[in-house]
Amino acid sequence: MNTKIEELEGKLIATLEGEMDTAAAIEAEKVLHPLYKSDGREVVIECEGLEYIASSGLRILLGILKGARAGGSRVVMRHVNDDIKNVFSLTGFIDLFEFEE
Repeated sequence: MNTKIEELEGKLIATLEGEMDTAAAIEAEKVLHPLYKSDGREVVIECEGLEYIASSGLRILLGILKGARAGGSRVVMRHVNDDIKNVFSLTGFIDLFEFEE
């Protein structure tokens, strides 16, 4: 799994590529930890290359959402494929997150 964060035009862009299984989620959480405190900047989680997400990955995204919102940030999930959206739907997370194409 490849995970990175960059700042672009005042937004924090997190790119997720590959499979966020339980083992990969441990490392991804370390990389994504700065998003928990995004200081009012919009957070975009780019998922075009994300192929799979386990419950541990969902937990990380939920933590980012809660932390970022508490700091006044908007969190957007971008380019989420149908399989990943189905996981969000089955877990009830679909109503928690904002999605963009």
